[in-house]
Amino acid sequence: MTTRLSILIAAALLLTACQTMTPEERRIADGNTCASYGFRRGTDAFATCLQRIELDRRAESRAFRYQNDMMMWGWDRPVIVSRPVIVQAR
Repeated sequence: MTTRLSILIAAALLLTACQTMTPEERRIADGNTCASYGFRRGTDAFATCLQRIELDRRAESRAFRYQNDMMMWGWDRPVIVSRPVIVQAR
């Protein structure tokens, strides 16, 4: 019982530690990434860097979403239809 309770408490602590970034924080982080690559703020190259980071983020999100979506991408996969057979002894 104590082990289950401690596991539950640990899981709750892990979930409360997860935080998502606000759009402003993400923009600052992306700007810092582009600056670390050597692009200067306010230039076209810097804007292109920001755009590519955002496009990469969107592509990764789409790939994750569609990875297990059978209705969208599963038409080329075999369809398995199962029907349970109930056997009763007489």
